[in-house]
Amino acid sequence: MKLLRYGEAGSERPGLLDADGTIRDLTGHVADIGGKALDPASLAALAKLDPKSLPAVSGKPRIGACVAGTGKFICIGLNYSDHAAETGATVPPEPIIFMKASSAIVGPDDDVLIPRGSVKTDWEVELAVVIGKTAKYVSEADALDYVAGYCVAHDVSERAFQAERQGQWTKGKSCDTFGPIGPWLVTKDEVADPQNIKMWLTVNGKTMQNGSTKTMVYGVAYLVSYLSQFMSLHPGDIISTGTPPGVGLGMKPPVFLKAGDVVELGIEGLGQQKQTFKADA
Repeated sequence: MKLLRYGEAGSERPGLLDADGTIRDLTGHVADIGGKALDPASLAALAKLDPKSLPAVSGKPRIGACVAGTGKFICIGLNYSDHAAETGATVPPEPIIFMKASSAIVGPDDDVLIPRGSVKTDWEVELAVVIGKTAKYVSEADALDYVAGYCVAHDVSERAFQAERQGQWTKGKSCDTFGPIGPWLVTKDEVADPQNIKMWLTVNGKTMQNGSTKTMVYGVAYLVSYLSQFMSLHPGDIISTGTPPGVGLGMKPPVFLKAGDVVELGIEGLGQQKQTFKADA
């Protein structure tokens, strides 16, 4: 299934995308796409519905973030061997973990705001994992049992805030609108192998990233298991698993985003996003 949330920001309704690309309303079947709705039993019940029996949504509504009520937005740094190489970093002996504030989450086509004082706003297309049931001390062999599905994430980053200011990376990752997710949550049964998916990103029509999850250092199952050793993962939590090469920071000379730039990105089978970057007021 491809689950989504549509409508004005703060008033989104649950829906699904049928085989013909029509949005179908799920109101009355789930309160929202988050929390208990992501439990395996709930997803199984939704899968039994005949999409054509659900009301079709007319027009082209705004698509919101595909998950509601995210408690933790966990990111993994330098998790692609070729991306680590382009930034001059070595592959870490254990996953680098940092947090992106959940207040950064927006819809896949919402505008992204370049924060005040920014001089190095950058792009990163990433595969995001959405947790479906509480995971604590889970094994790598069982880890995917705790995954509800996958989505596209744009880990927008302000590199000066991230690396040139004191402290950890979080301040360069958490600015308002720096976490577009969606357009839809694709349940894991539709993803044959999360470690073999193509992904891409363009800036003003020019291809910047053209990679694959094949070069991911620590795979999805390992990351879910690893993180669950340090914190409980709850339904709706998001793990953004790192980016392939082609970020602005890695170019010679580096290239960063400015107001008016348009970024498009996508992942095979998971949909695509399009954002216009604007200066924050």
